[in-house]
Amino acid sequence: MSEITPDLVRHLASLSRILVTDDEVEKLAGELGVIVDSVATVNKAVSGDVVPTSHPIPMSNVFREDEVAPSLTQEQALSGAADSAEGRFKVAAILDED
Repeated sequence: MSEITPDLVRHLASLSRILVTDDEVEKLAGELGVIVDSVATVNKAVSGDVVPTSHPIPMSNVFREDEVAPSLTQEQALSGAADSAEGRFKVAAILDED
């Protein structure tokens, strides 16, 4: 078991500029000890020839060629719009800007 002492918790809280009560220090010391021990257990389990990975299945990006295909005209796309202006959809502003 790792030794996370109340003094260490106070020191870390001070470095982080976090105010903690004595009750919080005691609680955090126990919780941080469990976390550190858990990380140590995982490190032991994956030591050796296990390659670090962010995903268990190899992945690669899939790209396709851009191809021009039949699509709506600008007028057709705007025909169902609640409001439009200058060939674009017109929506209510969400910011206090003009």
